[in-house]
Amino acid sequence: MGPGEYVVEHPGEEHEGHFGLAVGDYTHSTAPNRRYADLIMQRLLKAAINQGPSPYSEADLTTLAAHCTDRESAAKHVERFMKKVAAALMLGPQIGKIFDAIVTGVTPQGTYARLLTVPAEGRITRGEKGLDIGQKMRVRLIGVDPYKGFIDLEAAH
Repeated sequence: MGPGEYVVEHPGEEHEGHFGLAVGDYTHSTAPNRRYADLIMQRLLKAAINQGPSPYSEADLTTLAAHCTDRESAAKHVERFMKKVAAALMLGPQIGKIFDAIVTGVTPQGTYARLLTVPAEGRITRGEKGLDIGQKMRVRLIGVDPYKGFIDLEAAH
């Protein structure tokens, strides 16, 4: 299942619902001081409970939903990058060390493996030919670049 998306749905119309919860009508809330989407939802619920007009037009809601989806995606991108930076910093002193790993990706852009003893994933830059996703192997850490979040590995024999 891919990332969530904020969308405007109309009552009585067919919509996907929430796959994970197996329900047709769904909303969620965390803390309005942390998530703008929750604040919007609370304002809509307050207006509905008070039988007042919606504080947003449909066009406003569509724009706000797209904005919230875009910002959530951007935040996840930064979070993934910072995890890579932290892993590269942590592994810097261990260049040359051999780790058990599992191949997690094989694409035209590169072959990737997750280390099994530390929470890090890197690109296999040497000895990657013929590897398959799910294959367990041993890799040697050959370099890191914390500024880019890169971890470079090679197949260890």
